[in-house]
Order: sequence, then C-alpha cells, then structure tokens
Amino acid sequence: MTRSQKEEVVRYLTEEFKNATAIVDCDYKGMTVPEIESLRRVAKEKGLKVRVVKNTLALIALKNNGVEDFELKDTNLLVWGNDLVDLAKTVTDFAKDHKDRFKVKQGYFEGEVADAAKIEAYSKLPSKEELLGMLLSVWTAPLRNLLYVWNAPKQNFVTVLENIRQQKEEN
Repeated sequence: MTRSQKEEVVRYLTEEFKNATAIVDCDYKGMTVPEIESLRRVAKEKGLKVRVVKNTLALIALKNNGVEDFELKDTNLLVWGNDLVDLAKTVTDFAKDHKDRFKVKQGYFEGEVADAAKIEAYSKLPSKEELLGMLLSVWTAPLRNLLYVWNAPKQNFVTVLENIRQQKEEN
C-alpha cells in the first residue's frame, strides 16, 4: 500500500467510526474468504459494515475519534454500525456458527471499551423492533381491555340466548 492509499483508508475509517455508535473487533484467523463474505452479507442486510484493516491504520482512525484504550493485535476484522444490539447479536451469532475460526475480542460501545462478555450480554437484549413492539402492546392494552369490557354484555347475551334455544330444543 502506498502512503496516499493508507491516508485514504485512515480518512475513510475516521469518518466511519465518527458516525458509528458501536465498533467490534474480531479475530478471523483461519477463515475462508467465502465465510467472511457471508458475514459481510449478513451485516450489510442489518446496516452494519465489515472490514479487515491493518492494525496501525485502524488504531490511528480510532485515536482520531478519541478512542484510546483499544488494542489491536494479530488478525483483526472490524464490524461497526449504529444499532448496538444488532451489532452484538450479529457478531456473537456468527462466532457461535464459526467457533474455531471466529472470535469476538473487544468492542467500543457508547464511549467505552467493552470486553467480549459485555458484547455477549448486549446480544441477549431485545432488538429495537422487539422493544417497539413491546411498547406498542403496552400502549394499546388499556384500549383492548376496554373493548373486551364493552363486548362482554353482548357476548353474555348471546350465550344466554343460546342456552335458552338449547333448552327449548331439549323439551
């Protein structure tokens, strides 16, 4: 890589990391290109970005964004995006499917460095869509309950009429 190419990569990563809510560092040693591409496809569907980056270039871009405690050693694949929970779920699910060759090392969530255990904990949280569904269910519950109460006399009336009809048929 020429110096100008390296500078372009650092500029690109600096801008990307500035806009990202979360960044995860993973070890991909021993993975094949099709396996990495499958991660890229899954990540792209979820609005996440994946890139294999030289350690020094990634560290410069991270430091440009005020991230100081991030350590990069050996092989590193960075995944970043704006949905923290979705990012954590994506990398932990991929790590479970590729146990021997893919490992979550560390992350940068909400302004602080996170270890693999914290990333795993985030992956168990409900997604944004699930939370919105729960919230909508809670908001609509009073109206649903009111409708059940209003419909109860009608349902009871129909039940009473059915019982009377059955008694007449039996006699």
